[in-house]
Amino acid sequence: MRQRLRDPVTGLLFVLPVLVLFLIFRIFPSLGAAGMSLTNWNIGGEWDFIGADNYARLLDDVNFWLSLRVTLVYVAIYVPLTLLVALGTALLLNQVVFLRGLFRGMLFLPYVTSFVLAGIIWRWIYEFDGLINGLLAKVDLGPVAFLEQTALVLPALAVVSVWKGFGYSMLILLAGLKSIPSSYLEAARVDGASAWQRFRRITLPLLKPTIFFVVVIETISAFQTFDTVYVMTGGGPVRATYTLIYGIYDHGFRSFDFGYAATWGMVLFAIVLVVSLVQRRFLDRGTT
Repeated sequence: MRQRLRDPVTGLLFVLPVLVLFLIFRIFPSLGAAGMSLTNWNIGGEWDFIGADNYARLLDDVNFWLSLRVTLVYVAIYVPLTLLVALGTALLLNQVVFLRGLFRGMLFLPYVTSFVLAGIIWRWIYEFDGLINGLLAKVDLGPVAFLEQTALVLPALAVVSVWKGFGYSMLILLAGLKSIPSSYLEAARVDGASAWQRFRRITLPLLKPTIFFVVVIETISAFQTFDTVYVMTGGGPVRATYTLIYGIYDHGFRSFDFGYAATWGMVLFAIVLVVSLVQRRFLDRGTT
């Protein structure tokens, strides 16, 4: 009995450092932001309690609704594109036998690359005298102002983020593919099923929990996008890339209106929470 009581205490001691760090850098700042959103906190540390005035101000803020629309459009572009690229590369890697580790490392390399460095490189690629317009000039097309046209700038940024971040989801999906028993696929192959039929009837249904997990984490990542916007467009042109996170930065570190910036942050937290719960509902339904 004493040994049974000692085991949970030992486990708690091992996780205690991480738990303390989580409380200090996650929970306490979140609670602080919730409290700050009810004040008019300024850069000098002076504040007055104003209740829900910041939230009322936010509802009448045209820039907030614009940034919400921009963020939702970006999420709608980024998440499906990331899923398609990650799933496609995972399926290809699952078939590779020779130098599999090398190809896996090469495809994962952009994920560990600095977002600032990636943004600078891709900004040059999208420039009028950059790589893409140089290739278009070879076939008498272009030039195309990828970062100056409001209709093209969000898809252009989504491509950069997909290139930068698909490697993580690729590895998760590859692990999911490895967990599928090969006997199922062999039996289907013996029965005469084509490659598409095996994927549609066996691989895809068994991979659903992994796919839904990838969709959830990539959706959260898309709502939190900032680096690419900051480096490549600065919220422009004409606020076409003015995302919610960039709005928080703009109000907090340019206008120094920390109370109002915290209000944006709390609303973003609520939106991400609701979206995650909805996706969790579909996840539970899809895996039962």
